[in-house]
Amino acid sequence: MHFHFPFTAGAILWTLTFAAQLVLLVVLMGRERVARFPWFTASITLIALRLLVIKLLEGRLPQIAFAATVIVMLDVTAFLSLLVVVELARRAFETARRASWLAGALALMAAGAVVLRYWGTWPPWKTLSSSPPLQVLELLAQKAGLLADVETIGIGVVIVALGYRCGAGWRSHVQRIAIGLSTASLAQVSVEAIWQAVARSAVVHETNEYNRLIHLRDRLFNANNVVYIAVLVWWIVVLWRDEPGAIATGGAVLAAGEADVPAPEDGAPEPTSGDAMESSS
Repeated sequence: MHFHFPFTAGAILWTLTFAAQLVLLVVLMGRERVARFPWFTASITLIALRLLVIKLLEGRLPQIAFAATVIVMLDVTAFLSLLVVVELARRAFETARRASWLAGALALMAAGAVVLRYWGTWPPWKTLSSSPPLQVLELLAQKAGLLADVETIGIGVVIVALGYRCGAGWRSHVQRIAIGLSTASLAQVSVEAIWQAVARSAVVHETNEYNRLIHLRDRLFNANNVVYIAVLVWWIVVLWRDEPGAIATGGAVLAAGEADVPAPEDGAPEPTSGDAMESSS
C-alpha cells in the first residue's frame, strides 16, 4: 500500500515558520519584551505579514501588483533590519564610551560598504536612471538586504566578543537575540553565495540538467528556512526566560538594581516582618 502525503517540503516549512513567528510574537508581548526591543518586534511582525501576504495573494493579484507589493515589503524589511542592528548595539553597549561606540559603528559601516560594493554587480548609472521604478526598488531591496545581513553578522560578532564588558553577557537577551540574528544572516548570505557560484558555473544542455539545478536551488533555500526556524525556536525559549538577576515588579521584569525602593522618611520607623505580615493579610 502506498501512502499519499499531500504536503510538500515548502508547505511544511512555511507552516512551521509562520507558526513559530506567531508564537515568538506572543512571547514578546506576554513576557513584556516589546518595550525593550520594539524594532526587533516590528521586524518579526513584518516578516510574518509578508509570508502571509505571499501565501494569500500569489496568483490572485495581477503579476505587477503582486510583485510591487512584495518588493515594497522587502524594502521596508531591510530598513527595519538595519534599525534592529542599531537597537541591539545601543542595548549591548549603552555603558560604553561615546568615542568607542562611534568608532565601532564607523568600522561596521565601512565593512558593510565594502561588501556592498564588491558583492554582485551594479548596473550602470545611465541604465539605472532610465529603469522603471519597480526595478529600482527591487535592486534597492537586494542591496539593502545584503547590507543588513552583513551588519547583523558584524554586530553579532562584536556583541559576543565584547558585550560582556558592558553587561551584555552570554545569558542576556541582547546577546542571544544577536546570536540568532547573526546565525540567520550568515545562513542567508552563505546560501546566496553558493547558489550564485553554482548558477555561474552551470552549463545546461538538457531539460534533466535544468531540473536538477532547480532541485538543488530548492534544497538550498529549504535548508536556509530550516536554520531560520531553529533560530525562531531559540528566540522563543530564551525570551520566555528572564535574564539572570532580574526581578518581577507589577508584571514587568526589571534587572536587579533598576527597581526603586523608597527609603523611609525621617522619623518614620522601618517596617518590620510583623508589619509586612499584617499588611499582606
